Amino acid sequence: MGFIAGPHPGILHHYSPRLVAFEHSPPASHASAPESQPKNTIIFIAGLGDGLLTVPYATKLSQALPPNYRLAEILLFSSYTGWGISSLQRDAAQISECVAYFKRARPGGKIILMGHSTGCQDTIEYLVGRNAASYTPIDGAILQASISDREAIEAELKPATLKRGIEIAQKWVAEGKGDDVLPAEATDGSFGSPCTARRWLSLTSPDHDGDDDYFSSDLSDEQLRQTFGKIPASSPLCILYSGSDQFVPDFVDKAALVKKWIGFVKEGGGKVDEEHSGLVKDASHNLIGNDEPVVKDLIERVLGFVTKIA
Repeated sequence: MGFIAGPHPGILHHYSPRLVAFEHSPPASHASAPESQPKNTIIFIAGLGDGLLTVPYATKLSQALPPNYRLAEILLFSSYTGWGISSLQRDAAQISECVAYFKRARPGGKIILMGHSTGCQDTIEYLVGRNAASYTPIDGAILQASISDREAIEAELKPATLKRGIEIAQKWVAEGKGDDVLPAEATDGSFGSPCTARRWLSLTSPDHDGDDDYFSSDLSDEQLRQTFGKIPASSPLCILYSGSDQFVPDFVDKAALVKKWIGFVKEGGGKVDEEHSGLVKDASHNLIGNDEPVVKDLIERVLGFVTKIA
C-alpha cells in the first residue's frame, strides 16, 4: 500500500470557510445497488503530519463499505505540518462543524468518527473533552492505532534532549508564552513541524496530565475513568490496536491495555464492540507495508462494527 501517483475520484465537501473533507467515490458496483444513495458517513481523522489521502488503507476501506456508507477524510487546521500550532480542542470544534455539515446533507443518517493515531486523541476529546457537550452528536467511534505520543516521543528522543525541551516549554508557559513556537533544538525538530510550548507539553506530558495523554500505558485508573469511563452509550466504541505498531514501546502489553480500556468503557455505562475490538495481528501503525490479509482483517472489523450501527 505505498504511494501511487494519479487522480483520485470523489467529492470535495466545503464544510467550513477554509476547510474541506474529501469523500471517496464508491466502487462502480454500488451504482446499481438498492441503497446506492448514501445515508451514513465515516469521518476519517488522520494523525500527526497526515492530510488527505496520506493513510492508504482509508482508500481501501472506502471501497469495501456497504452501499449506504461513505468515507470522508477531514482536513483540519492541524493537518500536515499544522499540528504543532493547534490543539485537540480546536480540532474537535472543527470536527463538530464537519459532523453538522454531513447531518444537514444526509438527514437521518449515522455519523461515525474514525481516528487514526493522533486522530484517536481527537476522537476521545470529541466524546469526553471539556467542551464535549457543545459538539454535534455522533453515532459511533473507532480508534485505530491509539498510541501514546508521550511514550513514543520518550522512545524517539535522547533523554537529555527531551528533558531540555520540556524545561524550555514549561518556562515559556509560565511566562505567558505558551503559544510561541519553540526553537527547533528544544523539540529535536518536532519531526519537521513548528511546535508551540503548550502543544509540546501536551504531547510529552511530563506530569502525565497533558491534553494529548489519553493512551499511555501508565495512566491511573481514575484518569481512565474520566476518559474511557465517560464515553456515552449513545456513541458505541470499537478499538483497533495495531499488533505490531512500531511506535509502541516493547514494554507495553497491547492486549492487556485494550482490555483495560474496554473495562472502563463498560464500567462507565458506555458501549464497546468487543466482538470486533482488539489487536489487529501483525498490523503496523498505518498498515503501510502490511500484507493484504492484515489490511483485510482491519477492514472486516470496521465493517462488522459499522453494520451494527446502521
